[in-house]
Amino acid sequence: MSGHSKWANIKRKKGKVDEERGKTFTKISREIIVAVQQGGPDPDGNFRLKLMIQKAKAANMPNDNINRCIQKAAGNSEDTKYDEVIYEGYGPAGTAMLLEIMTDNRNRTASEIRYIFSRNGGNLGESGCVAWMFDRVGRITVPMEGLDEDEVMMTALDAGAEDVTFEDGIGEIITLPEELETVRKGISDAGIEITEAEVTRIPKNTVSVENVEDAQKVIKLYDLLDEHDDVQNAYSNFEISDEIMEQLD
Repeated sequence: MSGHSKWANIKRKKGKVDEERGKTFTKISREIIVAVQQGGPDPDGNFRLKLMIQKAKAANMPNDNINRCIQKAAGNSEDTKYDEVIYEGYGPAGTAMLLEIMTDNRNRTASEIRYIFSRNGGNLGESGCVAWMFDRVGRITVPMEGLDEDEVMMTALDAGAEDVTFEDGIGEIITLPEELETVRKGISDAGIEITEAEVTRIPKNTVSVENVEDAQKVIKLYDLLDEHDDVQNAYSNFEISDEIMEQLD
């Protein structure tokens, strides 16, 4: 599980919170639609849908929007068909990039993603070229203000968590993907506030970016990929020191 807290910390320092509310809602809507198509419209019997509804509410997405997405997907409308694909590639300084994508036009998306890689010092790779560098896990974050680290750790481990770390006032709890809901419920039932619960990917090891120029290139490529309309989640394994990050600010 090495590397996960470092990568989460990089994302926090970069402030990777989507400021475009409409784009955020669009991405969440797609995830809800695919979840319904795969597992049905009842969140009690569809864990993926349940997670997406929680994510939508955390993003302040109106209930009417959520319900419309569910009803639309349940009706099998032709304009709600999305393919889930994973694209993998390499960025500057030997970094890896993995993208989870939902698209209604694979050819268009592939062409656009390849263009972004090629114009920004990267290469779109073959399937499987970097996926092995990432673990798929459940991840829960907890704001630690007023909480005891030992108590949070014991609660999480008793609920079935694999790992617990603390940094910058945030508790990060790692689970097996299939245990995420069980651990989330155990933590919530203990009266501990949860900021986020998601199935995500974390790098097994990180690649240290050693200079400002390379850091700028890596961040630019990552941001362009992450901001693409069809990219639901973008992952990388780069690590940037505090000293270099300060020079980028």
